[in-house]
This record gives sequence, structure tokens and C-alpha cells, in this order.
Amino acid sequence: MNTAFFMTEDQVHALRKEFGTPVYVYDQKTLEAAADQVLAFPNAFGLTARYAMKALPTAAIVRLLADKGLHIDASSGYEVERAIRAGIAPDRIQLTAQQAPANLKELVDQGVWYTACSLSQLDLYGQLFPGTEVTVRINPGLGSGHNNRTNVGGPSSAFGIWHEHLPSVLELQRKHNLMLTRMHTHVGSGGDPAVWDRCARMSLAIAAKLPDVNRLSLGGGYKVGRMPGEQTTDLNAIGAPVVKDFEQFAKEHGRELHLEVEPGTYLVANAGALLCDVMDIIDTGESGYHFIKVDSGMTELLRPSMYGAQHPMVLVGDGDRDGMRNYLIVGHCCESGDLLTPEAGNSEALAPRELPVTHIGDTLVIGGAGAYASAMSAKNYNSFPECAEVMIQNDGAPKLIRKRQTLDQILANEL
Repeated sequence: MNTAFFMTEDQVHALRKEFGTPVYVYDQKTLEAAADQVLAFPNAFGLTARYAMKALPTAAIVRLLADKGLHIDASSGYEVERAIRAGIAPDRIQLTAQQAPANLKELVDQGVWYTACSLSQLDLYGQLFPGTEVTVRINPGLGSGHNNRTNVGGPSSAFGIWHEHLPSVLELQRKHNLMLTRMHTHVGSGGDPAVWDRCARMSLAIAAKLPDVNRLSLGGGYKVGRMPGEQTTDLNAIGAPVVKDFEQFAKEHGRELHLEVEPGTYLVANAGALLCDVMDIIDTGESGYHFIKVDSGMTELLRPSMYGAQHPMVLVGDGDRDGMRNYLIVGHCCESGDLLTPEAGNSEALAPRELPVTHIGDTLVIGGAGAYASAMSAKNYNSFPECAEVMIQNDGAPKLIRKRQTLDQILANEL
């Protein structure tokens, strides 16, 4: 039996019949295996692994990963409240946000950990909670993202307090009598152990200047191979030199730092797929292109239009196919940028995919759609509703975990 990522073709047919298209499908076994790998991340003096829920915040996913032992990293006050409503204890949630929420005091009073990501955020926290513990996010001066849009460290990144502003951090600490017990860094979506080691050492050098720090978060961003030939980050290779760095720090400074990591993509990317209906096939003549039009697109998967991101694709249909053909795959939006097959890293250029000769009514399965797909879509563009989400449980049975949105729900807040 041929497979479409973690599904058999029979499962694809059955899922489409039961839930319609487009539909996100997630695999419990794949999610739990990824969680086990993250929870085994090498560490010298203890580990807390957090799920960066911005990657996929659906409650069933958050609960599943929390049940495996992961804590939660939230990127907004709304994500914090969403995690709490999903059943996560506030003291297992860390808020690291570009925008401090209006209800910050309420959230922290419940037990949520707060990370100050700028000097003004640190000042605000100090005004609200003088004499208490706080985490500071520091930009160590280096990043490792595969492009500028995924690089969240270094001089081109607005994330965190620039490391040269540490004297201002210490001034605010004294002003509000704060205890800077936790330091956070995040360098981006990379997989080079040498770069991660260098970033860790840079971060430790900064932590050495913050004598109360007993925890250091190195963030997440571990690259995941979605396409054939792409390499997924080896967490043991990333973590092994960092263990030595932490041990050396302990010898030099007498502090055994607890390590935190907060992957998102690594946990969910390849545990999700998007099922689409092939609704039309057109061409633009002998010197043009053949196009597959699907009933999905940027309304479910924005990464190709935004980043020129690549996703693997499998065609599932009935009967034999008469050879292969190069196709451009486009979405259902009235938008020239709704392209699912851009050139790698260049959302403006076209890169046809070779697929079996396709018929209207076939199913296109797009892999690697667990991270930054449902969470980061052009929601309701052209008034298309959010699609349903389904979990394939460990016993193979599918379970609906998010209903398909209705038009009435889209219009509910209009006056």
C-alpha cells in the first residue's frame, strides 16, 4: 500500500469522505515521538522543555504535548489565556511577547512566568512587581536562521534586548529591586551545531554578568527537514557541546544553570498534513504551464507565499496514471500570490513540481503542514472559513479536534 506521509492512501480516501476538504490531519504517534526526543535533550544540570505553541495552538495538540511533560511557551497574552483554557497550569506557562498584554498583572498573579523582551517591558514589569523574580530576553548578537525572516538573533533582529544594553538592564534591576533569575535567548531556525555552540557560549558570557541567573533558555528553532534531502536537526549533536559549555560555566562561576529549550516546529511540523481537493486543471498553452487548482491555499498554508517555503506533495487518486507531468499548484484565492509551488526561498518565482498526471477530483496531500500552517494562515481571505482539524489517534481512529468554521461564525462580530 502506498503511503502519503503518515497515512495510507486508504486512510486519505476515508478521511476525505468523513471530514471533507480542505482538512488538516495530525498524527498522535509522530507527535509523541518528537516530544520524547525533545525531552531527552542533552543537559548538564536539568532540563525544562517548552512547546512554542505559536507553531500550532489547537487545544488538543497543546494538551497532548503537555501530557507528555512539556511546559508551554506563549507569544502573546491571548496564547497564555488559550493555554490556560486548554487546561495548562499557569506556572507551566512562560510568556515571551513582543507586546506586553494589558492584563499582565492578572496573568503573573496567576503564576505565569514573564520574560521581559525590551527595556520598556522590564521597566513596566518592575513597576508592577518590584522586588520579584523576572526573566530577561537578551539578543546575544548572533543568529542562525536560514533566511532573514526566520533569524531571530543578531543585529537584524528586533527580538530581545541587545547585549550591549546590559548596563541599562542592570540599572532597571536596581531601580525596581528585581531578581534576574532567568535569562532567555533565541537565535533562529538553524541546525548547525557549531553555530548553536557559539551562540550558547555567547549567551553564557552574558549570563556570567547576571549573578542571580540560575536558568538559561536557548530557545528553539531547530530546523526540520520537510522536503526529501533536507536534514532534520540532530538534537544530540546540537546539545552535546552545550553540555560541556554549561559544565565549564559551573567550574568558572560556581553556578549550575538549569537549561530550557522551546521548540515548536521540531515537535509538530512533520506530524501534520493538509488534504486538498483537486478542483480544476488548466494550462496556458505549449509555452506556458500546467496548473493544478486546489480548494485550499494561503487560507490554510501561507508559508510558501510568505517565505518561498517548500512542502512535499503526494497525489492520491483512483486508477493508474498515464505518466508524469510538471505542474504549478495554486490555491483557491483570487490572489496572484496564492502559490503553493514557489521557488525555494523566493516567493516571487515559480517552480513546477513533477506529479503523476492529475485528474479533477484527486486528493493532493501536502506534508510538513503541522507547524505554522493552521496557526499562521490568511484566515477568512475571500471569506473562506477555517477548515477542520483531525487527529489520527494511536489506535488509528481519526478524531475531530476542531470543527470547520461556518459563514455565520465569520460574520458573528459584524454590526
